[in-house]
Amino acid sequence: MDTTQPAPPPPVAVHARPVEARPGGAVRRAVRELILVAVLFLAYKAGRLAVAGRSADAQVNGERIWWIERLLHLPDEAAVQAPLLVHELPVRLANCYYAYVHFPATALCLVWLYLRHPAHYRWMRRALAALTASALALHVLVPLAPPRMTALTGLVDTGRRYGPAVYGPPEADTLSNQYAAMPSLHVGWAVAVAVVLVAVSAGRWRWLWLAHPVLTLLVVVGTGNHYWLDGVVAVTLLGLILAALPRPDAPRRPPPGPAPAPRLRPHVVPGTVDGSCECRPPARDTGRPANR
Repeated sequence: MDTTQPAPPPPVAVHARPVEARPGGAVRRAVRELILVAVLFLAYKAGRLAVAGRSADAQVNGERIWWIERLLHLPDEAAVQAPLLVHELPVRLANCYYAYVHFPATALCLVWLYLRHPAHYRWMRRALAALTASALALHVLVPLAPPRMTALTGLVDTGRRYGPAVYGPPEADTLSNQYAAMPSLHVGWAVAVAVVLVAVSAGRWRWLWLAHPVLTLLVVVGTGNHYWLDGVVAVTLLGLILAALPRPDAPRRPPPGPAPAPRLRPHVVPGTVDGSCECRPPARDTGRPANR
């Protein structure tokens, strides 16, 4: 009687789910990202307040920027504001766009990228962090009064005159530094949003995302909050940052591996019609001479 038993099957390896793939890990990662964005925003606000109180230098720099634009033959900012002041509705819409679209649009874009395109989210987050840090350094080095606060430009403060107003009187504003016009983060962030949305979208309609930074530039100039050069400097800084950052969709070079084995071609016996391999058994030795 055979008492041998078959060997038990080998145990199946159970792969543990990575921490980031678990629900708890995803929540912790989302909270970490929100804290990071909040810290960057608070650091930007603190930096703007740290350079407040340099109104005299900011006024002089504002006049210099206005004259530099005239030397460069850039259009006057008043040419953009004048059509808005013809009727109250366009100027109110421009003020609302300046007040309520800038930060919410950027935040919504980041949330959507975080959920659908994590690699592009990290790309945009790094770009915005670098752009904001660069802007903060320029705000410290070059305080700049916006056109609405520079008498030489002839522009009016559309927010205070027609509403809604984002800023209060400069001497009583403890929440923001109004002498930090260059570069324009409104324009820089809008361009970053458009660039990343064009990168993750398909079809020719994706280029319509570029309307957001174009409209933002016209709004910030028409409301008297920024000069043309504020937007030019912001776009230049963003371009340098994006050129230095690796693209999330850049193809990676595969690691070197063993060379593939050469493919053997079958031996084709002449005379076959279809070119297939004809296998013949070896001839039997009968001991008789072959017929000549």
